[in-house]
Amino acid sequence: MHEAPFIFPVNLLIHAGIPAFVAFSWVATIIILVLAVLARKSLSLVPRGVQNLVEVIMEFFLDLVDTNIGHLGRHFFPFIATIGIYILVCNFLGLIPGCEAPTSNLNTNAALALPVFFATHIYGIKEHGFGYIKHFVGPMRSLPALPLMILMFVIEVIGHIARPLTLSVRLFGNMVAKHKIIVILGLLSPAVVPTAILGLGVLVSVIQAFVFVLLTTLYLAGSVEHAH
Repeated sequence: MHEAPFIFPVNLLIHAGIPAFVAFSWVATIIILVLAVLARKSLSLVPRGVQNLVEVIMEFFLDLVDTNIGHLGRHFFPFIATIGIYILVCNFLGLIPGCEAPTSNLNTNAALALPVFFATHIYGIKEHGFGYIKHFVGPMRSLPALPLMILMFVIEVIGHIARPLTLSVRLFGNMVAKHKIIVILGLLSPAVVPTAILGLGVLVSVIQAFVFVLLTTLYLAGSVEHAH
């Protein structure tokens, strides 16, 4: 994963013993903070430049949470937008020569997926109390359905536990595959192929960030909605 020398001063952090995915996670955080400061300084009634870009991204996430979560959408908006922007910037870092996408490491993705898992159940319990168990047992209508309810509970618990794993591995696998394809095809045809593959890499980076955020939104929406 280190086909090109790392950019300065990130290489100093790596030589100091800090893992590359951690160092580039810090780079992604700094980029987001700088963009936020620039957008705040350029605020105007007629958006332009960085403010225009930020507003388009924020409106996309706002529409996503309003559409899928409903009355609690605005409450989850900062959480959803933060995860989405961070993953997108991390994915784009992997397209820059000498950089590594932090999302191509399973540790980064697990650190993003676990808060989603805990937030899903914390807000589910907060919204429904003990009634949250209805999301796991199916329709509770009669005693003869008790064995089916137990089976549904086991299946739902396994499915919920698997969510952080699937979120992490899906993003990890796609980012690693994208990186390997760019490197291999770049070696085979360094003059032509990399340009087309980089365009594909941008598309994959955007899609994978969207898939992660969309699934997160759906998980949260499912936890706070009323079970039937």
